[in-house]
Amino acid sequence: MRTQIINHPLVAHKLTLLRDENTPSTTFRSLVEELVTLLAYEATREVKVEPCDIVTPVAPMTGTRMSKPRPMVVPILRAGLGMLEGMIKLVPNAEIGFLGLKRNEETLEAITYANRLPDDLTGRQCFILDPMLATGHTLMDSIDYLLERGAKDVTCICLLAAPEGVKAVEEHVGDRADVKIVFAALDEKLNEHGYIVPGLGDAGDRLYGVVD
Repeated sequence: MRTQIINHPLVAHKLTLLRDENTPSTTFRSLVEELVTLLAYEATREVKVEPCDIVTPVAPMTGTRMSKPRPMVVPILRAGLGMLEGMIKLVPNAEIGFLGLKRNEETLEAITYANRLPDDLTGRQCFILDPMLATGHTLMDSIDYLLERGAKDVTCICLLAAPEGVKAVEEHVGDRADVKIVFAALDEKLNEHGYIVPGLGDAGDRLYGVVD
């Protein structure tokens, strides 16, 4: 498994605004979209392409286009939906699947409640969108879903990560698949409730409001 922290001044600037508890939901949503586009630029660096012949207004040439099968983008409900627009700005021809996972607040493990993915992902490059890599349970379950369906390689895009979560995912994945995690910052730790510190709070609540 590979990890990459995107060290860029615009990423740091937008992430700081996201962390601020005084940032309203409307601004928070816009910042998430902008930040994900910056992260996705690096996360898609290894997207599969192939040569293609075209004719410009001046002369014929051989260019580059994304190859088939198309990449699969998988936002994790519900907070991952806030990252989707920023991702498909870069890869508008990608297919989109959905996974719904909810954290058990007592065990901190992920429970799957929705799955809208093709049964066969053989040879596909997949991109998981999940704002927070905290305990790692959600990401591990999501990666397993994709690999079990034949995905070729999996790239996870997160806004923040905790060292405990990164370690857990790394130990879970091992050498059995090509998995990469791209994030804007590696934070200090998890607190006793499984939240990232200093973090930015509950990303889903800050995107969409509190759901009882």
